[in-house]
Amino acid sequence: MSETKTAVDAGQSLLPTYARYPIALVKGEGSWLWDDQGNRYLDFMSGIAVTNLGHAPKRVKEALVKQLDELWHVSNLFRIPNQEEAAKLITDNSCGDAVFFGNSGAEANEAAIKLARRYQQLVQKNGRYEIITFEQSFHGRTLATLTATGQAKVKEGFAPLPEGFVTIPLNDLAALEATISDKTAAIMLEMVQAEGGIYPVDMDYIQAAKALCEKHGILLIVDEIQTGIGRTGKLFAYEHFGIEPDIFTLAKGLGSGFPVGAMVAKEKLREGFTAGSHGSTFGGTPIATAVVKATLETIVGDSLPARAAEQGEYLMTQLREKLQGNAFVRDVRGLGLLVGIECAEPIASILVEAQQKGLLVISAGPNVIRLLPNLLVTTEEIDSAVAILAELLESKRPN
Repeated sequence: MSETKTAVDAGQSLLPTYARYPIALVKGEGSWLWDDQGNRYLDFMSGIAVTNLGHAPKRVKEALVKQLDELWHVSNLFRIPNQEEAAKLITDNSCGDAVFFGNSGAEANEAAIKLARRYQQLVQKNGRYEIITFEQSFHGRTLATLTATGQAKVKEGFAPLPEGFVTIPLNDLAALEATISDKTAAIMLEMVQAEGGIYPVDMDYIQAAKALCEKHGILLIVDEIQTGIGRTGKLFAYEHFGIEPDIFTLAKGLGSGFPVGAMVAKEKLREGFTAGSHGSTFGGTPIATAVVKATLETIVGDSLPARAAEQGEYLMTQLREKLQGNAFVRDVRGLGLLVGIECAEPIASILVEAQQKGLLVISAGPNVIRLLPNLLVTTEEIDSAVAILAELLESKRPN
C-alpha cells in the first residue's frame, strides 16, 4: 500500500455516480432476489427492465455455459456465427433488415444517430444532420445521447454539448411541423417514455409523425431500449402503433443481464454503414450473441409478449381497484409490464419503505413509482406486490 494511502472501505474505491441503497444483492432466481443478510425481495425492477426472463433463466444459462467452454472473443474482422444467427432472429421477427451489435443502449442509440446522419449526408447527399427529440425522453449517457435526452438534469456540467439536436414537446404536432427543416435528418423517440414518467406516445401523433417523415425524407428512429423484447406486450413497442421505424434500438432485455445492445435498420440504410464507418471491439461477441439467441428463442418461442400483455393488464386492473379513491394516487398507466403509479408528492421514501417490506420498485421521475416485473411473473407475485403497494399508499392518503 502506498504511504500516501490509508485503508478504506471497498465501496470507497468506486466513483460516487450512483445513489446506492444499503443493500448488497447476492443471489437471484425467477422473480426473487436475496441480499447478503439472507433477506428475500420480490423484484419488480428487473434490473431496470433487463432481466425480462427473471433471474438466472435456465435456457440462457445453459447457452452461456456452453459458449464459455468453446470461445469467448474474436475480432469482428472474422465471421461470428452466433452473431449472424442472433441478427437473423431479430430481423425475422421485426420490420428491420440489418443489425449492428454493440454493448449497451447508449451505444445502440449512438450508432442510430451516426447512421442517420451518414445516410443523409453520404447516400442522399443532402447535408442533413439535425435530430429532433422530445422533452422528458431518455436516450443514454454518452455526450450525443445525453444531448438527445430531453431532461436537463443529465446534461448539467457537460457543456459544450454537441450541436445538431432540437428538443420539442411530445404529442404536439404543430411544434413538430414547425421544427422540421431542410437540416432535419431524423426524428428520435420512445413509444413509451419510461424514465420520463411512463407516458405512451399518442397513436394519432406517431402516425402523423411517420407521415411527415415520409413526406420530407426524414428517418424515424425508435428507441426500444426499455420497451423492447416483450416488455410492453409486443416483441417491440412500435408494433402497438401501426408504424414501422427506419431504425430502432435494443439493449436491456436483449441479453437477460449480459451486456449487449443492437441497432436495427431498414434495408435502404445498409449503404450508410460501409466497412470501416463504425465498429465495436466487444460488440456481438460469441458469448453475448449466444445469450441473445437463447433469450429471443425463449421469448418468441414461448409467446411471452402475449403473456406480458395479459399480466400487465391484470397488474393495472388490480392497482386501480386497490388504489381507487386514494387522493394521493393521481394515475395508474402503462403498457404491458411497464407500469407507472403517479403520486401527488415525491415517492423516494416509498421506495425505501417498499424495500423494508420485501418489494423492489423504482421511480420514473420524482412522483412516479415504476413497476417492471419480469415477463414470467405469476399472478400470485403480482397480488403480493399490489398488496404491499396498496398498504404503503394507503398510509399516504390525505386526511
